[in-house]
Amino acid sequence: MAGELERMVRPRDGRWIGGVCLGIARRFGWKPGLVRLAFVVSCALPGPQVLIYLLLWLIMPDERRVARP
Repeated sequence: MAGELERMVRPRDGRWIGGVCLGIARRFGWKPGLVRLAFVVSCALPGPQVLIYLLLWLIMPDERRVARP
């Protein structure tokens, strides 16, 4: 579990569109459904939420490409 908390990656299993919300949820120990719900609700507010999601999708490494020690 400590290894999961050290870095934020997009998981291989259980992800929906890009795995960003699931990666954030695992990194901070939150429930993935709540993070996804918070993102969807935040899209009703003005702001760059979708752009931030796309940026995180590009920046966050895929779990398959991260070397595990």
